[in-house]
Amino acid sequence: MLTIEIVVTAKIKLLPTPEQATQLDNTLNAVRDGLNHASKIAYNNNLLSGFKKLQKLVYTELRNTFGLKSQMACNVCSVVAGSYASMKANGERTLAVYKKPKLQYSYNRDYSFLKNGLVSIGTTKDRIKLPFITKGFDQYFDGSWKYGSATLVKKKGKYFLYISVKKEIEPCKDTEIVNVVGVDIGMNFLAVAVDSKDSMLFVNGREIKNKKASFMRTRKSLQQRRTASSRRRLKKIGNRENRWQQDVNHQVAKALVEFAGNNSLIVLEDLTGIRLATERVRRRDRYYSVSWGFADLRSKIEYKAKLKGIHTLAVDPRHTSQKCPVCGHTERSNRNKKTHTFCCKSCGYTSNDDRIGALNLRQMGIEYRHAVSCKAGSLQEQGECQPPLDVTTRSLECKEAGVA
Repeated sequence: MLTIEIVVTAKIKLLPTPEQATQLDNTLNAVRDGLNHASKIAYNNNLLSGFKKLQKLVYTELRNTFGLKSQMACNVCSVVAGSYASMKANGERTLAVYKKPKLQYSYNRDYSFLKNGLVSIGTTKDRIKLPFITKGFDQYFDGSWKYGSATLVKKKGKYFLYISVKKEIEPCKDTEIVNVVGVDIGMNFLAVAVDSKDSMLFVNGREIKNKKASFMRTRKSLQQRRTASSRRRLKKIGNRENRWQQDVNHQVAKALVEFAGNNSLIVLEDLTGIRLATERVRRRDRYYSVSWGFADLRSKIEYKAKLKGIHTLAVDPRHTSQKCPVCGHTERSNRNKKTHTFCCKSCGYTSNDDRIGALNLRQMGIEYRHAVSCKAGSLQEQGECQPPLDVTTRSLECKEAGVA
């Protein structure tokens, strides 16, 4: 059976002794100095982004001057070369500066897990064995995942190891899909989902908009001051907002995947280019429409779905909130954005506009599922290929309490 590879970053917290912490600090500082030295050499050589060429120029100096071990020196060259390759692709021609120390490790070379429950990692002095905590990431250390490269990071006096883990997973076959879930993404409701049984999930976005407004007011106030302290404060607030947004997307993605369940198909909107569509959004709502991480939310839904063997499908979202799911009539005036309601001008069907979008997305998933089943060939040969399920008026007349 066809398998898919899942790659996830798992985090463990290291618990070093004071002596071990000193070794880790010395190693991180040496690597940071080595990164900045290699970065200057690469910059002075016309933004050198070739790993082998850069390694020939700085490898010996990284070993002798900065005291880095062989693999550490190679990893420093790899990081710097990667940074300049990315900068070249983005059209940037500036010196890459590494302020926060971090160290990349290769599994079974620089770090490894021991049978006694400790992790062994290399430093500029020697290897040290440390206890660690896997809180929140225990499922990635059950022996079924393969370990890859890792990054040692120090945050607020604490040491963390970010490990890339991967696993081969067998998703359910297309013919085994028994549940289709349409998911409409927006800001009034961050996500609205409807499955094949007409069960619904609403994730209210009003608190999210209020929180975003609070961040915006604070940033505006600090930007008007134009002082060094206000700029430092702005950077901290930006990082805090990004962490909060990431956490919200994780929670929403987890809730949607749990709502879908096994043997499901989740149909999402392909919101590529949403930032270029601000002219179609009211001025006061443009910030919320383009600042939320919709692409990040979609990626989190997709990778969490893969972990459960659930299929995902991204479709064109055009007219999904303007098309009547009962009669199929499509008209812009069907939807009232101010009241977030939908009323079909042809048959009069009325509901919440985000729920309408989720219903139409679900119908797209049903049609896709039907096409895949027919393409399999077995049903066609037996003459049993049935037309796709349709969203009937009866199924739409489910409970809508609290929807509008």
